[in-house]
Amino acid sequence: MSIRSTSLTEGRNLGVNFHPGRLPTIRVWAPWARTLVMEVTGKGRIPLQELPNGYWHAACPGLKPGDRYLLNINGQNSYPDPASLSQPVGVHEVSECADLYEVRKIRDTSWRGTSIRDLIIYELHVGTFTPEGTFKAMRKKLDYLEELGINAIEIMPVAAFPGTRNWGYDGVFPFAVQESYGGAIEFARLIKACHQKGMAVILDVVYNHLGPEGNYLNAYGPFLTGKYQTPWGKAINFDDAWCDGVRHYFLENALMWLRDFHVDGLRLDAVHAIKDMGPKHILRELSEQVQMLNRQTGAKHFLIGECDLNDTRFINALDQDGYGLDAQWCDDWHHALHALMTGERQGYYSDFGSLSHLTRAFNHAYVYPGHYSSCRKRFFAPPAKGQPGQRFVVFTQNHDQVGNRTKGDRLSTMLDPESLKLAAGAMLASPFVPMLFMGEEYAEESPFLYFVSHGDEKLLDKISKGRKHEFPALTKQGEPPDPASEESFERSRLRWDWPRNESKKQMLAFYKRLIALRKGERLLKPGKRDNIQAFEDAGKKAIILSRKAGRESLVAVMNFAEEPVTVDMPDLQASGAELLVYSAHRQWGGNVGNNTNPLIKKGQHLAAKTERRSFIIFRATSAG
Repeated sequence: MSIRSTSLTEGRNLGVNFHPGRLPTIRVWAPWARTLVMEVTGKGRIPLQELPNGYWHAACPGLKPGDRYLLNINGQNSYPDPASLSQPVGVHEVSECADLYEVRKIRDTSWRGTSIRDLIIYELHVGTFTPEGTFKAMRKKLDYLEELGINAIEIMPVAAFPGTRNWGYDGVFPFAVQESYGGAIEFARLIKACHQKGMAVILDVVYNHLGPEGNYLNAYGPFLTGKYQTPWGKAINFDDAWCDGVRHYFLENALMWLRDFHVDGLRLDAVHAIKDMGPKHILRELSEQVQMLNRQTGAKHFLIGECDLNDTRFINALDQDGYGLDAQWCDDWHHALHALMTGERQGYYSDFGSLSHLTRAFNHAYVYPGHYSSCRKRFFAPPAKGQPGQRFVVFTQNHDQVGNRTKGDRLSTMLDPESLKLAAGAMLASPFVPMLFMGEEYAEESPFLYFVSHGDEKLLDKISKGRKHEFPALTKQGEPPDPASEESFERSRLRWDWPRNESKKQMLAFYKRLIALRKGERLLKPGKRDNIQAFEDAGKKAIILSRKAGRESLVAVMNFAEEPVTVDMPDLQASGAELLVYSAHRQWGGNVGNNTNPLIKKGQHLAAKTERRSFIIFRATSAG
């Protein structure tokens, strides 16, 4: 039986749905049920009729948005709806009917999306981004993000989770928007407000596991399988018995965010932990569905994967036997920069730390294509040759790289301001898509800790032990703060104290300048990487990154040394060189006069006199 028609624009076909001119309906996938009854608070019971392939269906006369209900299985236990759109009193209680057509009405219908290659992404967590921790409060910060130059926000998961404090990766109702953030309507209003300011919205979704508390999906059918294990327990069942219903469930979820809420892109959490040995990988099928939706709507929806494998199969096109993801997070670039600048070598940083690692990351994205990784104890990753720059999202920090540290410490507490500016310059001059983590633009110092508000004490103990096992480096600096403590959550909120701190105001101004350059200079756009070359002056601990088009070049000089150095650039003529930004100038908090030009002539060629830990970018005319 075909559940999905060829058109993807009609709306979802799971859970409770309201239809113009027709009765409301409910459709549930519950192959393990013998009977299934909808119990509507104050309105009685509605028996569902069994359909082929494990589906159940009923028309629901008199059902209205706001009605609350449970589903009774086999006349015994009653549970929330696995495709619930709202869990107003928590994940253990009644589901609430919501009308996706009301969500659709909120959309900015003129918005058609934007290309990944143009994005300046800003990753944030709803609960800690503002003092209120809501979608509504976020709308008040959009002017700030617009002025900063951000044109895409990436929101950590909003699917309903237990309690009110969570990173979001413990979600158990993938279709429901977390109530403490404001629920579905407020989320839709935020998305519309972003679009009206020219900002894309990327939503983090989790299709590799379900959270440990409030997960009632397996009461209905085999949503999970013991065939594979993930770091978080059983894998989602994408290729075992009854997997078709599970695949349909998660495909419908992805389409709902893109089609109904008008989200622009999905960031797929840990795609290496999505286990599927079937004839068509679920990610490939998802890519096919998204591309079909784009053709039918004229939109530019996209998919970004977080992948620990550096496997180009995930980002290869569908017609190249790939899974068709539009981009992936590039951890190698981050690890190379972080290890070089901080000197840390524990855990996965043990593979990094030299100038050549970062040079290789600029040139190839992957640092270990075909090379032996001592951390992994094997040869690792194919080359990314031919992959355009927009296939890779790079960052100096993100929620994982901060939050999975013992104290949740940011780079701003590990590096001095000059080093922070150098890191920002390296990211925003890279040939890849840049992503900021909330607050880094003004050197926010509050930590981003791991926090939860589960109600089960035994579960909390397991979580604490499990994180120590998964991230053994966590305990090297002592015991991490208690994830269940409200203090851990409160400490993780942004302080927004930059207006009262001159150094932070200068950092913010520097980020604004870099972002404006990134958006205004065509040679800083991602694309084919055959005109890009990074090379190092190892003796002076400097990297020169050159991007050329015809005779015009943009050249970034990065001094990673602890002392001033002069970097020779014999391939570049001195004529026509124009300084665009120098991080050591006083206007950005440095100690060099604003009119001081670090570019000097050496015969007919250029050199740069660079201060310690500094970043320069300039235009030049190539020799010949």
